[in-house]
Amino acid sequence: MEYTTQMNAARRGIITDAMKRVAEYEQRDAEQIRDLVARGRVAIPANKNHTCLKPYGIGDMLKTKINVNLGTSRDCLDLDVEMAKVMEAVNMGAESIMDLSSFGDTKTFRRKLTHECPAVIGTVPIYDAVVYYNKALKSITSDEWIDIVRMHAEDGVDFMTIHCGINRATAERFKKSKRHTNIVSRGGSIIFAWMELTGNENPFFERYDEILEICQQYDVTLSLGDACRPGSIEDAGDVSQIEELVTLGELTTRAWEKDVQVIIEGPGHMPLNQIQANMEIQKTICKGAPFYVLGPLVTDVAPGYDHITAAIGGAIAATYGASFLCYVTPAEHLRLPTLEDVKEGIIASKIAAHAADIAKGIKGAAQWDHDMSEARRNLDWDRQFELAMDSEKARRYRAESTPEKEDTCTMCGKMCAVRNINKILRGEDVDIMD
Repeated sequence: MEYTTQMNAARRGIITDAMKRVAEYEQRDAEQIRDLVARGRVAIPANKNHTCLKPYGIGDMLKTKINVNLGTSRDCLDLDVEMAKVMEAVNMGAESIMDLSSFGDTKTFRRKLTHECPAVIGTVPIYDAVVYYNKALKSITSDEWIDIVRMHAEDGVDFMTIHCGINRATAERFKKSKRHTNIVSRGGSIIFAWMELTGNENPFFERYDEILEICQQYDVTLSLGDACRPGSIEDAGDVSQIEELVTLGELTTRAWEKDVQVIIEGPGHMPLNQIQANMEIQKTICKGAPFYVLGPLVTDVAPGYDHITAAIGGAIAATYGASFLCYVTPAEHLRLPTLEDVKEGIIASKIAAHAADIAKGIKGAAQWDHDMSEARRNLDWDRQFELAMDSEKARRYRAESTPEKEDTCTMCGKMCAVRNINKILRGEDVDIMD
């Protein structure tokens, strides 16, 4: 039976192979997954041309997924290094890779990803247009912006960030609002500048129906970009952010009318006390579409440690409605991340996602922690390493500080509470000084 997109299939009562695989991974019934996709509450990004894809579901009742941003820049142009980061990210359990390349042979790298990488692949066509056309920003035509979207779809990209929420009306509101940190979205700043330089409407907004047709043809999921996401906690929840969100809600409905799957992008920098309300507002305005957040970063003063500020915010955001966390590395705001930065960012984001899954009661989430606690109670070090989110680091730390007694560690030694209570409960003597 023919269908156009995963949403189209779901609405026609068809359970696709991707839905079956998602259901198995999530330990849920395939019919339940189909229903969630049909209602837009779950998205399964799965471009028809990404043949090596391992599909994942993003949305309600499912495990919180993480995305890893990678890609070249003018200052760091080694494709092999970026590919090494990609494979390390996949090996560490990242479900999604977003190629943000802004210099060099971007097409070759993008096609390499969709031909070799099993993770969900995302891109931002706006970045690539500047590279591909290699001319002044104001000289890029409306047709050329749309052509880049089509090219990415043909190359097998599963989801695309399209900055269509910042139109001329929202741009005017932004200019009047006198934001503290203005626009910090790279794609948002580019399209805002293009509108200002040309006097034209944002083509991604003006020609939205054409974009939907492309997405239909290749089954590309739209990630509706938040050009006006707050770049400081001072701007969180301001009129620019909320007005753009209202526009994204309207565009969500239009996409669903064409059976195009949608993810909504969100903040950004945001104080702890605003996160829950922000998630609930988004869910309401965007009718339950999956929410994809960068962080949120809960403070602005920790460059070099922004993987931590993002993980704090991400755990809260995912607890209250976010389905997809974009990782943040220690290098955020400072440089292109190294391989080690990528690893640290992934672990921090995975901790946040898992903590939220426990809080939300996601099926199977707490079992992992149960098994680890059992291994700790039994002082079963090999089992602890096996279960650890980063087993290599856990093994290394243990090896670097060898205890006198194998059933302890160098923190407590023979004062180890677990060791001694186990002995007492077995009826054995405990001599801490022995």
